[in-house]
Amino acid sequence: MGLWTDDEQRDGASYEWLHAPARPAAPLPPAPADGRDELPKRRTKRFVVGLAALAVCVAALTSVGVVALVGDNGRGDGEAVEPLAVSTSATAETRINEIYDRVSPSVVSIQAATSGGGASGATGSGFVIGADGTIVTNDHVVEGAGQVQVRFDDSSQGVDAEVVGTDPSSDLAVLRVDPDDAPPLAPLTLADSDGVRVGDNAVAIGFPLGLDRTATAGIVSGLGRTIEAPNGFTIDNVVQTDAPINPGNSGGPLFDDRGRVIGVNAQIATAGSQGNVGIGFAIPSNTVQDVIPRLQRGQTVKRAYLGVSTGPALNGTAGAEVAKVTEGGPADRAGLRAGSSLTGTNGDVIVAVDGEIVDAPDDLSALISAREPGDSATVTYLREGRRETTSVTLDERPQRLP
Repeated sequence: MGLWTDDEQRDGASYEWLHAPARPAAPLPPAPADGRDELPKRRTKRFVVGLAALAVCVAALTSVGVVALVGDNGRGDGEAVEPLAVSTSATAETRINEIYDRVSPSVVSIQAATSGGGASGATGSGFVIGADGTIVTNDHVVEGAGQVQVRFDDSSQGVDAEVVGTDPSSDLAVLRVDPDDAPPLAPLTLADSDGVRVGDNAVAIGFPLGLDRTATAGIVSGLGRTIEAPNGFTIDNVVQTDAPINPGNSGGPLFDDRGRVIGVNAQIATAGSQGNVGIGFAIPSNTVQDVIPRLQRGQTVKRAYLGVSTGPALNGTAGAEVAKVTEGGPADRAGLRAGSSLTGTNGDVIVAVDGEIVDAPDDLSALISAREPGDSATVTYLREGRRETTSVTLDERPQRLP
């Protein structure tokens, strides 16, 4: 992998010694009658003392590493000057120092090779959650991989890892390594992400651009965000942070200031650039607590499915306006209708599910996700200003968005 840094820039300015204008030299006194060329004694002493002062000034301006300065005090005994004091004490330890020292050994680098073998696949990060070698990462890091290796630091060899289970809908995956092949494993602790607040400190540790165990810090800058999952569906309740995360951080942990995992770093908003612009997203730890145990048991995570794509209501009211209805899906069978540009009609605006208010599309997604396939739900919606209801039997979400 090629790494680069910006070349050091010079500002083009020239630097000169500052000095006072030169004075005209005083004429020498006439030579003594005996022909000896000798300066007066009084001038000799003043000249020597002046040279000593000049030597001290020049040395003090130009030599930072001087151990002792020697001057002439008129007696020629070379009096020593004490060196400048240097502090050898360490800087005070910060909370981030403590967190990094405690949790970074449990953060790993992940290299996935494509199923064809040989060619490099994705690289990302992960973290240990079980002493049995269980590791969490993103689904998109190991998607389609034929072989996965875990590396615990830059100096270690890769350890083969088994992909135990994946869930594209939450972008989470579980790996397992043989503990005998790894250094001592210290599982990380998951926090209750429902208790996270905007403004809380956040620390990300991972392997961005392949750089070994890099720590960045910031705050939780938003909650309840929605991002797109690898299979096209949405992931709800996502944590937003300004802690810088970059390619290679995917699958790594986002910590609170107690060293507990509050999320799994998954995506960044790039605004057209290739790197971090201060907006990153992490899958909440409560989603990890819900999904990972099922994947560890070899289960497939099943989610309820309504079969609509929605957006904000075009008329400015609260609710989720139906933009598309999947043919043959639950919403289609229940008679829900999308808008049409051909007929100039607006789509149905869903305003409640089983009496729970829907103010925006995210609310609808969360309410459906909280139910199980096969459940019946009463959907309340607005059609051409009329308030109506319909009963919907939810299906199981397909592997990918139709």
